[in-house]
Amino acid sequence: MSRMSDTSTGGQQGSQQGGGGGAGSATGQLRDKAAEMAGTVRDAASQQYENLRDTAEEYYEQGRQKAQEWQQSLEQYVQEQPIKSLLIAAGVGMLLGIIWKKS
Repeated sequence: MSRMSDTSTGGQQGSQQGGGGGAGSATGQLRDKAAEMAGTVRDAASQQYENLRDTAEEYYEQGRQKAQEWQQSLEQYVQEQPIKSLLIAAGVGMLLGIIWKKS
């Protein structure tokens, strides 16, 4: 009986040692896969950053153009109706002064 238990124990030890070599290989494969996934995620993040930057630049340019258009139309309005523009500016100034004084 002792002989059977020795044989079965030896068989288990042998399979554990053989499994250890396979685990190292599996760990290496997992590391490679993780590195590959990290590279993929990094590339995707870089691409998304580029897209967001391009979109932000487009919005900035559109806003800048719109502000220039408003400035030109305001200048044209002031040149066409200077007295009315002056009275509007004075009214807005008084209104802001009253609001500031209350707070």
